[in-house]
Amino acid sequence: MAKVKTPSKSKAKSILSDEAMAFFRNYINTPSPVGFESGGQKIWLEYIKPLVDTHFTDAYGTAVGVINPTAPFKVVIEAHADEISWFVNYINEQGLIYLKRNGGVDHQVAPAKRVWIHGKKGPVKAVFGWPAIHTRMSNPDQKEPQPKVDNLTLDCGARSKKEVEALGIHIGSVVTYEEGFDELAYDYFIGRAFDNRVGGFMIAEVARLLKQNKKKLPFGLYIVNAVQEEIGLRGAEMIARRIKPDIAIITDVTHDTSTPLISKAIEGDIQCGKGPSLAYAPAIHNKLLKVVEEVATKNKIPVQFRTLSRSTGTDTDSFAYANDGCPSVLISIPLRYMHTTVEMLHKRDIEETIKLMYETLLAISPKTNLSYL
Repeated sequence: MAKVKTPSKSKAKSILSDEAMAFFRNYINTPSPVGFESGGQKIWLEYIKPLVDTHFTDAYGTAVGVINPTAPFKVVIEAHADEISWFVNYINEQGLIYLKRNGGVDHQVAPAKRVWIHGKKGPVKAVFGWPAIHTRMSNPDQKEPQPKVDNLTLDCGARSKKEVEALGIHIGSVVTYEEGFDELAYDYFIGRAFDNRVGGFMIAEVARLLKQNKKKLPFGLYIVNAVQEEIGLRGAEMIARRIKPDIAIITDVTHDTSTPLISKAIEGDIQCGKGPSLAYAPAIHNKLLKVVEEVATKNKIPVQFRTLSRSTGTDTDSFAYANDGCPSVLISIPLRYMHTTVEMLHKRDIEETIKLMYETLLAISPKTNLSYL
């Protein structure tokens, strides 16, 4: 099949190599559901091993690459590796499978989607069934049913509970969507789980730039790909206690608010293609944020701003409030259609976010004054 050509606005040479893009595509396409992230983590570790001095993992699968492991001052750059998914919760006698959420998966986008059920004998294909429009609207006196967790079922072709179980599917089998990485016109990418494996990709690329440019850092750099963010920032909570960093730079996705049905008055004005987003929030360290802003200005990296309330809703919170407190900052990449199978982001934003993290690391040191008083 011929490769589809898509128009591109970008004329500048990309910092993303063919090798990096091949890794990114493979990483996005590898299922890594909450609590079962090992598939993606293995791929990520193999990519980052040549770029760091050493690496380690913790009991729940958070993966860490380390540069200058003996340095007393520790800086973290972090993303989370897990994706939203489903659990098999009940199998009826007709072989239809009912589910429970594993993270903030959106039931309204599920009908007619193709999925993989990860059972004891390997992945099994299935679909979210949904009644035909003819049958849903056949009685004008009845309200058309809406998709809910308790009325959605998976159909894997089995016609009995026994046939389902013969495929290796069991209560607790995890379910992920089939859709993977693809490209659209004008340098847009789509895929599931950009939230937040794009972050894992970007922190790995920061390590690659440091290695490629032979930069020597005056601190230990911990490149952290954490698990279980989608169910309460749990992986970051565990690894922050273990590493005890002095500074943490977190990257995640944030909402592109330029699409319909989103209120800019509530969510702010953020758009794909206009650069990474910096946030103001109680967990964000103001002086560290100022350093990042100055780095962006100096290096002509476009940035956007938004405000967050009591919580950032990201691993920033776990690092900021860990141990005795850790100055932390959040650098987000704009994303359309979060928690769907067609999450969309812009190639230029990926490049600018990588540059911003990279240049920030070169700008800070153990002597950087982050004291409020």
